[in-house]
Amino acid sequence: MMVTSSFVVPRVESLASSGIQSIPKEYIRPQEELSSIRDVFEEEKKVEGPQVPTIDLKEMESEDKVVREKCREELVKAATEWGVMHLVNHGIPDDLIDRVKKAGQAFFDLPIEEKEKHANDQASGNVQGYGSKLANNASGQLEWEDYFFHLIFPEDKRDFSIWPKTPSDYTEVTSEYARQLRSLATKILSVLSLGLGLEEGRLEKEVGGLEELLLQMKINYYPKCPQPDLALGVEAHSDVSALTFILHNMVPGLQLLYEGKWITAKCVPNSIIMHIGDTVEILSNGKYKSIIHRGLVNKEKVRISWAVFCEPPKAKIILKPLAEIVTEAEPPLFPPRTFSQHIEHKLFRKTQDSLLPRKAN
Repeated sequence: MMVTSSFVVPRVESLASSGIQSIPKEYIRPQEELSSIRDVFEEEKKVEGPQVPTIDLKEMESEDKVVREKCREELVKAATEWGVMHLVNHGIPDDLIDRVKKAGQAFFDLPIEEKEKHANDQASGNVQGYGSKLANNASGQLEWEDYFFHLIFPEDKRDFSIWPKTPSDYTEVTSEYARQLRSLATKILSVLSLGLGLEEGRLEKEVGGLEELLLQMKINYYPKCPQPDLALGVEAHSDVSALTFILHNMVPGLQLLYEGKWITAKCVPNSIIMHIGDTVEILSNGKYKSIIHRGLVNKEKVRISWAVFCEPPKAKIILKPLAEIVTEAEPPLFPPRTFSQHIEHKLFRKTQDSLLPRKAN
């Protein structure tokens, strides 16, 4: 079983550690993408041009209404103009975040044979567990990453049978991080609701509330790549989630497509990167942006990121622009769809489009 899984889906880590000097053709990006892939360390050092905004949440709970409002306005502005930001003073303890990172790294430090015991079975639709991307388009394109994917909240929906047993504190620290991140999501959704002129609980209710909003964690493992100018860790896409929260091991790689140019996110200490996803873009009728982004790789350092996708239930809720913010002057930009239908629409669009994936309309 483990051998079959390993054979059918080659682990990128195995390729990277085999000593190859050139990458297999399935990992080489199409010509139109290659012209924009550059050295990520050089890109991260650039100070000219637009930079991903940093939002300090320290003042979010201030007693002073003016201070509180200013903080909220900055977050709304970043969500409107960028759809991505570095959150600092977010309230999640640094030591908990360090433990989450150490636990994820310890799992990926295990021999591949050990990790294979947690392999998922994508062919049968079981995506939770250890995996590598299967080709999902005609060109057979693959991404230079392995990953571990699992649902971490609500607590009653978790399947501990697939969670790593090594390291021994993996479950404890990941569960605590999930609880604290869920509270942070509520705070962010409240501010975004107020920014639309709605009551603060409205967006959270529309994405499923405490009972139904799912937090899915994907630990992305990007091995060193012998030809980083030819590959991508993750191809260009926008997230389907409501919100996505990302930690990383301070190795640069995230790029955002901003005003037609690829901008490399800085490594900001003690920050959490947050993306607005398609779900919130749809509900806000395009006021908040779900930005296209991708991941670069490099030949010097392994990059690991921890992405948590906050997703509405797949079929229970119809996603469409909220009635209160649709007007004759600003008609709905998106048709009503369930979350599942939105994902299917994006996949269909992708198979129809050999160029960069575009956001669904």
